Amino acid sequence: MTFFIRTAGRADLPTISALLSETWHDTYDGIYGVDRVSEITKSWHSLKALEPRLGRPESEFVVADDGRRLGGMAFAASSDAQRKLVVLHQLYVHPSVQGQGIGTELLREIFEAFPDALTIRLEVEEANEKALNFYKSHGFVATGRTDNCGDRTSGIPALVMERPLG
Repeated sequence: MTFFIRTAGRADLPTISALLSETWHDTYDGIYGVDRVSEITKSWHSLKALEPRLGRPESEFVVADDGRRLGGMAFAASSDAQRKLVVLHQLYVHPSVQGQGIGTELLREIFEAFPDALTIRLEVEEANEKALNFYKSHGFVATGRTDNCGDRTSGIPALVMERPLG
């Protein structure tokens, strides 16, 4: 089945939340344990957490859709007044369809959504080797580290990676 990339809508939020939960459990249960991953997904991936992204200015919230299901999602936003820096907050592909190019297509859509941006930045957990290798293969390089990936108090260490745009 072929996936196409489209803008996420309000009706997609329950499916996106479930996709994030399943993907996080598949990726992180072995690193952080089921209970911690459940705690994170309830907070970060709830409908209440996702909904404000739908109307956020200077952002792009997209899904990969094959007409029957969502295979992935991505969310990025400009983080400076000049719109030169974009932060990729999320890019996840459901485990059942990973390796089919969906992540690449989502990333391409994010790149194209910010034509004036010069740089895209993200944080990635170093133990997530699949994601780390994916981003490296798309031109991202490590530029630093954070002790709190995704949230100021998460306690999740991660690499900060960047890639030039344009």
